[in-house]
Amino acid sequence: MDKVKVKGIHHVAIKAKGLDEFDKTLHFYSDILGMEIVRRWGEGIKQGAMVDTGAGWLEIFANGDEIPLTSLFRHLAFEVENTDACVEKVRNAGYKITMEPNDIVIACEPPIPARIAFCIGPVGEEVEFFEVK
Repeated sequence: MDKVKVKGIHHVAIKAKGLDEFDKTLHFYSDILGMEIVRRWGEGIKQGAMVDTGAGWLEIFANGDEIPLTSLFRHLAFEVENTDACVEKVRNAGYKITMEPNDIVIACEPPIPARIAFCIGPVGEEVEFFEVK
């Protein structure tokens, strides 16, 4: 039997509940955080889009009310160049910051110094900004 090799995350999907939440979510990731929209399909409640995170795609569906909740993830963590700039942009757009930027060191070998912050995204997802120092 051949060994299975995972090459990386292709995409993570978000279930927006309706067109207003879909538009708000797409605006958050593309306009506020600057991710490029790479695919769009469908119309009305059946539409979706993918945005490029730089290390995989984020897929956004408009029909979240129609799809049963089958799993949850703890948060999305995006590697960023400037945590503070991301937080200010998100705050200025009216989103809740749940953890202000702060410096941490992940206690592993070798230790990982980073600057992190968290916010709540348009569909209630927790988003982390992670800047390796």
